[in-house]
Amino acid sequence: MSERTKVVDKTTSSTTTTQDATTEVSKVGVITVAAFGVVVGLWSLACIVGGMAASGGPLAFVGDWFKAVTGM
Repeated sequence: MSERTKVVDKTTSSTTTTQDATTEVSKVGVITVAAFGVVVGLWSLACIVGGMAASGGPLAFVGDWFKAVTGM
């Protein structure tokens, strides 16, 4: 006599991911602030380089800045 056993193995896996609208808005806000910071940083660097070029060098730039701030 032979005994047979039928084994049925079913594996189901389900993954659900939910994201809040608050999380997405927060991500957009962080990216916007970071992009604005980069733009401001690049603009300030361009202004400093332009000021140095107009003054005639870094030392003249510092001297001209000091004169402008103190009013001499």
